[in-house]
Amino acid sequence: MSSTSGLQGQLRVRRAEFTLDLVLAVPAGSVTALLGPNGAGKTTSLSLLAGLLPLDTGRVSLDDTVLDDPGAGVFLAPERRPVGVVFQDYLLFPHLSVLDNVAFGPRSRGAGRRAARVIAQRWLERLGLGEHASARPRRLSGGQAQRVAIARALATDPRLLLLDEPLAALDASTRVEVRSELRRHLRDYPGATVLVTHDPLDAMVLADQIVVIEGGRAVQQGSPAEVARHPRTAYVARLVGLNLYRGRASGTTVELDEGARLAVGPAHSGPVFLAFPPSAVALHRARPDGSPRNCWPVTVAGLEQQGNLVRLALAGHPAVLADVTAAAVAALDLVPGAKVWAAVKATEIEVYPG
Repeated sequence: MSSTSGLQGQLRVRRAEFTLDLVLAVPAGSVTALLGPNGAGKTTSLSLLAGLLPLDTGRVSLDDTVLDDPGAGVFLAPERRPVGVVFQDYLLFPHLSVLDNVAFGPRSRGAGRRAARVIAQRWLERLGLGEHASARPRRLSGGQAQRVAIARALATDPRLLLLDEPLAALDASTRVEVRSELRRHLRDYPGATVLVTHDPLDAMVLADQIVVIEGGRAVQQGSPAEVARHPRTAYVARLVGLNLYRGRASGTTVELDEGARLAVGPAHSGPVFLAFPPSAVALHRARPDGSPRNCWPVTVAGLEQQGNLVRLALAGHPAVLADVTAAAVAALDLVPGAKVWAAVKATEIEVYPG
């Protein structure tokens, strides 16, 4: 395998008031997830890679093939790119059988009808859909339709697989099963994969690398574990369920950008991020005895049931999220507007360079 195997992209395009400027490197055999809020540029990135939109400037290459380079006058049309795409709503042809839906890919690349159907049947068997070959898409469950879409994308033997919110159309119970199946198939796929999603769990489970996009630019990049443990924006912190602050450290004290002060464990110096889970926040009706170093008054601004716990949004200096039991909500009378004290141990706070 050459050192250039996989996807290399400098994606730059301007549309009205939106500018995308994104660098991607996806090694062959790996999965990179583009994670971000609506309007961040995820779908635009996928369209550029698929050839549905041309670059303004930049370059996209796959292995040793240049797909788009405006400066060199190179642009390969979508049908000439070794790229498979799975769309959010799958876009299966309702008038074709499952077999012919999958055979459509090879046929569009020049394979004869018989050869294309042989390839399609092989992929259907591989994805456990052989017995549904003659069925129409309307007869399939959501999970089966998703696998047909994947089979159609892979039947052309692409070197790049693009997945656009592949699990978004599934109900919650089906997503768990299909996510596990998709992970297994992606692990065996030798090409590069780019997954677009706004669901952090999909990204954490399916990807080897996560690129977080906000406002058309990458704001954080790393392995799922790195991104989850060390968020660098409020959006990422919210996704992974952490309280996040920026500040300047001097020894074991951090002056937060918003003016508050928190004590931390090991000494640090200079700009830092502070993160801790909502479960690390203890709540008290009165200032606790012993006056913990990190203790401040807050007001309940909102509460929401999350599984067996209740997530509280607490206004204060700083504002903070806390997870408590339903019993604690009743015992502390934690209704909107209630005033309580929040406390966090210094040893519970993760500190890393800002």
